Amino acid sequence: MSPLAFDIAHLLAGGMLVLSFLLLYQDRITAVLNVFALQAIALSLSVAWQAVVQDAPHLIVTALIALVVKGLIIPGALHRIVRRLEIHREVEQVIGGGPTMLTGLGLVALSILLVQPVKQDVGILTREDLAFALAVILLGLLMMITRRNAVTQIVGFMSLENGLVLAATGARGMPLVVEFSVAFSILVAFIVFGVFLFRIRERFDSVDVGALDRFRGERRDQR
Repeated sequence: MSPLAFDIAHLLAGGMLVLSFLLLYQDRITAVLNVFALQAIALSLSVAWQAVVQDAPHLIVTALIALVVKGLIIPGALHRIVRRLEIHREVEQVIGGGPTMLTGLGLVALSILLVQPVKQDVGILTREDLAFALAVILLGLLMMITRRNAVTQIVGFMSLENGLVLAATGARGMPLVVEFSVAFSILVAFIVFGVFLFRIRERFDSVDVGALDRFRGERRDQR
């Protein structure tokens, strides 16, 4: 592999990681959705470049799925849900932005330490892509944990899945049938999340998942 191809692959995977940190940093729902769309576009570019580097044309399908479904359709649908539910407000966090970012840096360091022991016969690009992918996965999980708003938790889940796709393509691709099944699962999960959002809003006049805990407490008190 030429140094230029190696650098471009690093740039795209590293861009996804930077955008994961931007997702953690944003405090407005619309900004979170916009950054997620950028991350999905970065994923599609990274997968497309891996298709060129690995001479794996089927990965172009994965790149197109990421671009169309997660870069355009899902963010657009979430924007419509946000407007319809009228939840243009700041994202409620379990812990502050500073501790969250420091925790994210710790997770990146952990990802590097976990991938370092990988056998040396594995290509250096594969090892480093796996480190980037694991960091994106852990940061997506962190976002799901530290955000109380259901919309941002959905975005955290989707960001986590972006990391899984990056890992699969970095490890010499994945079968085409798996790519289609993953895309279908994402769409089903998105539909379920959408119904979930509207039900929370209808019942509690809020999309703060903390309302569920308060509701359970009230039910216990009534008993």
